Amino acid sequence: MNRFYLDVHALQTVPPSNLNRDDTGAPKSAVYGGVPRARVSSQAWKKATRDYFKAKSLLDPSELGVRTKKVVEVLADHIRDADSSLAEDDALKLATEVIAATGLKTEVPKRKSSAKKAAAEDGAGEESAKDTAPQSKYLVFLSTRQFAGLARLAVEGAADIKAFLKHKDNKARAKQIADTRHSVDIALFGRMVADDADFNVDAAVQVAHAISVHRVENESDYFTAVDDHNKDSEPGAGMIGTVDFNSATLYRYAGLGVHQLAANLGEGLREDESRTTPVRRAVEAFVQGFTESLPTGKINTFGHHTLPDAVIVKLRTTRPISFVAAFEEPVRSDQGGHVSDASARLAEYVPDIERAYGDDDSTLTWVLRVGPNTQKLAGLGIESVNITELVTSVGQAVAELLEKPA
Repeated sequence: MNRFYLDVHALQTVPPSNLNRDDTGAPKSAVYGGVPRARVSSQAWKKATRDYFKAKSLLDPSELGVRTKKVVEVLADHIRDADSSLAEDDALKLATEVIAATGLKTEVPKRKSSAKKAAAEDGAGEESAKDTAPQSKYLVFLSTRQFAGLARLAVEGAADIKAFLKHKDNKARAKQIADTRHSVDIALFGRMVADDADFNVDAAVQVAHAISVHRVENESDYFTAVDDHNKDSEPGAGMIGTVDFNSATLYRYAGLGVHQLAANLGEGLREDESRTTPVRRAVEAFVQGFTESLPTGKINTFGHHTLPDAVIVKLRTTRPISFVAAFEEPVRSDQGGHVSDASARLAEYVPDIERAYGDDDSTLTWVLRVGPNTQKLAGLGIESVNITELVTSVGQAVAELLEKPA
C-alpha cells in the first residue's frame, strides 16, 4: 500500500480555563519562540478524542476498546455474557487463566486501605471475588472484540481450563485473539505493553501538544464560598481558595498515517466489509472527534465550551507537516484578539512551506472556518460549509486513495 498522511490543523480560542493541569494545579505551559505559551498536552486531547467517540456515537461500541488494569474483571464479565450459567467466581477463575495464557502479567492487588483490612478481620466486611481478582501491573488496551473472543475461548475450555490452555494450539489461540482485530482507538493511538513487545501496536496518529499562538501568563482567581447555615452573627466565608487559569488562542495539530491505520485494522472489524470501509469510518471519526472534542479539566468551574475557529485538513503522500513554525514569533495583536492575525500567519506560511517542500500534485486541502477573522484562510483549499461536509469529503478522498493499486 502507498504511504499517505492526513494532517489536521486547528485554531481554537478558549476563554479563562484550566484545561490541563500540571502537578501544582496550574495550567500546563511551555516556552516556544522564547516566550511562555499556554499548553495542552497531547495525552489530554487524545483522551478527549476517545471520549468523544463514545459521547457522540461516532463509532459503534464494538469498534472501541477498553484501557484498564482490571483486565481479568472485564474479561470475567464478558465470559458471563457468553455463558450466563457460570457463577461470578468461576468466571473470574477462567478469566485469570486465559489472561495468563496471552502472556500478560497480573498480580493480586494489595488491600486498598487499612480500614478495609480491619473491617474484614473483624467480620464487619468481606471482600468480594472481584476485590481479590488479579490485575495487570500496567494499563492494558484491549478491544471489545478481543475481550469477546477470549471469553468464547474460556467458555470452550471451561470444563478444565488449565488442561485446555496447556495445549499449545489453544495457548497460541489466546495470544492470537489478543493481538488481532484491533479496535479503532487502538489502531489510531497505539498500544504499548512494557514486558511483552509482541503486543505493541504502533500508533497511526501523532498528536502535538497544543500551544498558544501568543504569549500567555497564568493568572490566579481568589474565591470564597458562603456557608448557607451561617447566622448573622457568623460573618465571613465558609471556604476560601485560589484556582489558576489562562486564556488563549491555541494551535492544534495531529498527523494520521492512513497506511498505518489500515495495517493496524487488518482485514477490518466486520466480515461483510471491504478493507476500505472500516479505514474510512475510522478516519472520519478521528477527523470529527479530534476537531470537536475538548479536554474537560475544571470545566464546571470555567465552562470553556468552544469549537475551533478554523480547521485545515491536508491529505498528502510526502510526510506529515506541522505548521507550528508560523507562530515561532508570537502573535502580538495590538488591537486585541489573535484569531485574525493567526489566520493571516497561516495563510502566508502554508503556501511558502509547501512551495519549498510540498507536492502540489498529490496534496488535497480542505478548510472549515468560522467568521470574518478567518477570511484569509479561504484560498488555501476546498472550503467546507460544515463539519459533516468536511468529514464526508475527507473520508471519500481517503477511500479513493485506498482503492488505487499500489
